[in-house]
Amino acid sequence: MDITIHTTALPHDDPEASVAFYRDVLGFEVRSDVGKGTMRWITVGPPNQPGTSILLAPPAVDPGITEDERRTIREMMAKGTYGWILLATPNLDETFEKVQARDVEVVQEPTEQPYGIRDCAFRDPAGNLVRIQELR
Repeated sequence: MDITIHTTALPHDDPEASVAFYRDVLGFEVRSDVGKGTMRWITVGPPNQPGTSILLAPPAVDPGITEDERRTIREMMAKGTYGWILLATPNLDETFEKVQARDVEVVQEPTEQPYGIRDCAFRDPAGNLVRIQELR
């Protein structure tokens, strides 16, 4: 079996702020931007990995989701507990300094975790947790 990771999704509630974070802070390219206003589906990804993307999507737009579920999703996003992603870099300290300099919410400075990973964490404009691990 030959399976690759093509796209993963994260919610957004402010498409312009999300694009600015992923494009201007993390250096990803915008690959598509479909829709209008806050109802936009935006695909971003690392320039050197054209086959791997993140879909930034409006949350809870599925017609099968109840209003109570929509409210729960909005509450979880506000707390930063709804979406998260793990990224990786060969130079964590340099990456942390560059991201931190862009005035984003730092959740954790570079730390050696007890399970053998060194990483840091930020929140994107929608509250999603963005962990960046150091490649070894």
